[in-house]
Amino acid sequence: MLKFLLRRLLSTIPVLLVVAVLVFLMLRLTPGDPAAVLAGDAATTEQIAQIRANLGLDKSVPQQFLIWFGHMLTGDLGQSYYYKTEVSTLIGQRLEPTVSLALITIVIAVLVAVPLGVLAAWRFGGWLDRTLMGFSVMGFSVPVFVLAYLLIWLVSLKLGWLPVQGYKRFADGAGMWLYHLLLPSLTLSVIYIALIARVTRASVLETLGEDYIRTARAKGLPEVKVLLRHALANAAVPIITVIGIGIALLIGGVVVTESVYAIPGLGRLTVDAVLARDFPTIQGVILLFSVIYVVINLLVDLSYVFFDPRIRY
Repeated sequence: MLKFLLRRLLSTIPVLLVVAVLVFLMLRLTPGDPAAVLAGDAATTEQIAQIRANLGLDKSVPQQFLIWFGHMLTGDLGQSYYYKTEVSTLIGQRLEPTVSLALITIVIAVLVAVPLGVLAAWRFGGWLDRTLMGFSVMGFSVPVFVLAYLLIWLVSLKLGWLPVQGYKRFADGAGMWLYHLLLPSLTLSVIYIALIARVTRASVLETLGEDYIRTARAKGLPEVKVLLRHALANAAVPIITVIGIGIALLIGGVVVTESVYAIPGLGRLTVDAVLARDFPTIQGVILLFSVIYVVINLLVDLSYVFFDPRIRY
């Protein structure tokens, strides 16, 4: 297992290096000049050139990359062009809303999707199974922003149950924190409920046809124990995999939700940085998302050791 862990850790290095290079080049090759954005419409050519020199944008792309990469290796992500603040400080300020939204979303998705998937597999071909499949298609088909506006209209404007926008930090009180995040989390959880429920249904349905399930039933075990202890436990690997990938995608996929609900998280920061051509901030946020994605995938791989007895490292 130690060799496996070391091998997976070493394999993340070239992945992150490729991500860093691609992000840097894509930003530098796209149209638009950050200096011109910062200078404003009334700026002269000389003023724009001076800003470019101050930001180091007058150097060649390879020189810019080497300077940025050297600073990054020391933990320095640079200073934001737009906010005039260290990128690491900006990320630290915006991390809590994004992580909170992602965690609440995945908790809701798992608590709803796993029981639904197990029940659908147990009643394969019945009304619950068909309903779940229909919901899954809807969950994958309806864009997040459309669902967000529908829930805002119904839950916030018509019923008045939850606030339309805004965010309260956990330090201000867990109740208000959850109160402001519940509607965005419900919005974002729909697609993950559909995904996790479908994977759970397929995995449990496959295990229900195994010999050990028939043996457990022949021994007279209650159906609940058969479903949970035998079927669900042996179907855990693909379910955990999709949950882990879902967490990673959530961290980097909250841009639309945070924008609609005015949540000051990393997704909102990314949108503002893109509009302002704030290269250091965009690079820092995308690099953070990449690290989180790699780490979660590593944890998912490690979970195979505990949940799949066929694997030995």
